Amino acid sequence: MASFTNRALGYLAGILTALLEAGYLVAGGIVLGPAMLWPRTRPAAVRRFLAGVRWLTGLELRRRSRFFGDVFPADRDERKTLPYLAARLTTGLLSGVVVGLLGFGVVLVVLLTRGVIRGSVGIWELLAQVLLGGVLLFLDVQGIIALAALDGRLARRYFGPSERELLKRRIAELSTSRAGIVRAVDRERQRIERDLHDGVQQRLVALAMLLGRARRHRDPVEAGRLLEQAHRASEEVLVELREVAWRAYPSALDNLGLPEALAGVAERAGIPVRIDLDLPARLPRPVETATYFVVSEAVTNAVKHSGATAIAVVIGHGRGRVHARITDDGGGGADPAGSGLSGLGLRVAALDGELFVSSPPGGPTEITVEIPCE
Repeated sequence: MASFTNRALGYLAGILTALLEAGYLVAGGIVLGPAMLWPRTRPAAVRRFLAGVRWLTGLELRRRSRFFGDVFPADRDERKTLPYLAARLTTGLLSGVVVGLLGFGVVLVVLLTRGVIRGSVGIWELLAQVLLGGVLLFLDVQGIIALAALDGRLARRYFGPSERELLKRRIAELSTSRAGIVRAVDRERQRIERDLHDGVQQRLVALAMLLGRARRHRDPVEAGRLLEQAHRASEEVLVELREVAWRAYPSALDNLGLPEALAGVAERAGIPVRIDLDLPARLPRPVETATYFVVSEAVTNAVKHSGATAIAVVIGHGRGRVHARITDDGGGGADPAGSGLSGLGLRVAALDGELFVSSPPGGPTEITVEIPCE
């Protein structure tokens, strides 16, 4: 969503473009009007006139996109350009009048203040002026708000997608996101199964063999040595089992919160990981979980594949969204379509969030995540 400053600048820019459009329509009518009345020259004159209308319409739509964040289809209906410009011209000129009245009111406030300072304005006259000015200011501000909303509605009515198209698009996004989440969960289950089969299970088999050899051995010294090896192997199995459980879902995330869970990620990384969190309160559980797994996976990938020597994690909250940025000084070349990053993207997309990856050859790699969080 655009900031208040951007919207204010866009509103003022709309007044300037309305003046430009009014000048073009008047000049075009004067210059091309006679040619448009003559049958032989009418087609060429109309084409030239409509070319300017299309350019001005494109300028208006770019203004809406730049300052208000509106998105319009690239293949717009050219037949709608002239009706839109005529309606938009009225809105823009009215906006200019309202803003002009606001400026006139500011001048009157300055004059009234000077009168109060000089003592030429009495108390009753001052109260009457303040009351009248407050009412006019309220009406003026309401007029600005209404005209700004009307300006947006006109652009969306003529060139924006309809509510039905938006609903279809949203249904398609949700269907894609759901299918992607199912694939991501399946991949995660396969990874856990591989960790258990190739790691924990093999170690347990080796532990069982050591215990069997110790039980069958007749030499007490050798049996004691085998039992000591089995004890160390059992400790290693416990460590690896805790690692698998942590990667599946860290209990610290529920018990201690995101800062402690990420501190555990930094401790196990093996390289320096600087974590900077600026969160006002505990995040909702789905947002907190998604943020944790994004950071954990990004740090793990950087340690394994990038050759990084340092990683920086910055997480903050603003404008109703959680922002997370993970940067490493490795060699770059991370593939956003790879199974790890694509799975994270699907996890984030399920919460209507976005994941961006910048990893040019030679580095650095920067992964940015934004998740809505009211």
